[in-house]
Amino acid sequence: MTKEYPQHHIDCRTGDVAPTVFLPGDPGRVPVWAELMDEAWKVAEKREYVTYTGRKNGVLMSCTSTGIGCPSASIAAEELYRIGAKNLIRIGTCGSIQEYTKPGEMIVATGAVRGEHTSEEYISMEYPAVADYRIVRALIDAAEGLEVPYHRGIIRSHDAFYMESPEAFGDYRARIQKWTDANVLALENESSAIFVIASMSKIRAGTILAAGNAIWKPDADAFDWERHVKMMLRVAIRAGVLLDERGLA
Repeated sequence: MTKEYPQHHIDCRTGDVAPTVFLPGDPGRVPVWAELMDEAWKVAEKREYVTYTGRKNGVLMSCTSTGIGCPSASIAAEELYRIGAKNLIRIGTCGSIQEYTKPGEMIVATGAVRGEHTSEEYISMEYPAVADYRIVRALIDAAEGLEVPYHRGIIRSHDAFYMESPEAFGDYRARIQKWTDANVLALENESSAIFVIASMSKIRAGTILAAGNAIWKPDADAFDWERHVKMMLRVAIRAGVLLDERGLA
């Protein structure tokens, strides 16, 4: 399904983006992604949506920022699908809620708790938010090939950023304890809507996140986020190359 006119929010049209598109929340991470490509060029910038397209090892890939939260991420996912995207891979950071995660480790999501309400506008909550197994496989193979430690499992997407963080009012640990006990790996704000929209649109989606220490630890953010984010981007880009090699781009 393609459209020839520029999409209203991302300001891109058919041919502007590659089949594989990476989705950071932060617009500032798009040029960082571009620096890790062999070549890249800016395609569009409108509102929170910044798009670059480039090549790595001869493979064409794109990167579009989504802003924070599922409403803006769902707009990006829908508009990218309309102009030909086949693989949507969220790339970002998260709040770890497991003691065993360490700075520099990655989280590859197999699915997401639908703790947000954007995806409920599309379909009832009985519909699962799952990552495509082929993207999960490519992300795992990329991480292992680059010798980057990772965890694989379920994450939680939700709407109120500060309600499940140390900056929340009340007992935030009590709010998230059931998710920790259920082996949910981390908290973030976009993946579940992206997974639902991709599944309903018959395209593929996945997520890789850079993790730190568990959010309740005093040193939760006391490490080099920039270096870990760049490593996460390298893993994601390698996964994009693998998808192309496997005939999925």
